[in-house]
Amino acid sequence: MTKITKEDKVMGTQVVASTSSAQNEVNSSLSFGAALAGKYMTFKLALEEYGVEILKVREIIGLMDITSVPKTDKFVSGVINLRGKVIPVIDLRLKFGMDKIEATDTTVIIVVQINHKDQELTIGIMVDEVLEVLDVKADQIEPPPSFGGATVDTDYILGVGKEENRVIFLLDIDKVLTVEEVDKVSKQPQ
Repeated sequence: MTKITKEDKVMGTQVVASTSSAQNEVNSSLSFGAALAGKYMTFKLALEEYGVEILKVREIIGLMDITSVPKTDKFVSGVINLRGKVIPVIDLRLKFGMDKIEATDTTVIIVVQINHKDQELTIGIMVDEVLEVLDVKADQIEPPPSFGGATVDTDYILGVGKEENRVIFLLDIDKVLTVEEVDKVSKQPQ
């Protein structure tokens, strides 16, 4: 018969505590993901993939003539006339600090509905390429990355989706633009 020493008991407690801690992390991650699980319209900007909740997407349109609006932020491409409704178009590349590139055959405008001050606004976001509608499960979603003490704004990232070897930033489209930026954009000529 093996005698259990005081040291074995302490080590056993540490193993149980460690296992319990890991299980809590898994449970916490799953409950975090459960709130965000669902269908996302995925798209590319440069080499990165992003997703927007499918319920926020109204339609996807090919690139069309965009009328510039003077004295707007650089990421505001201008406005388009979509079946009689004038909507602002945001170049998401520029908003995210990426280099501007020439439009290609895959460049599209995703028309989305955002909530701003208890009001729904329609805007277009210009992206490099639409990929697919992806059903992201709870266990495929992690919280946004932490950058320690760095002042990196990640409020607009709901979470990070993992699909096979891909990483997809799940966006809170209501927070991609700041309140002040939405105020400016919504005051564009209609």
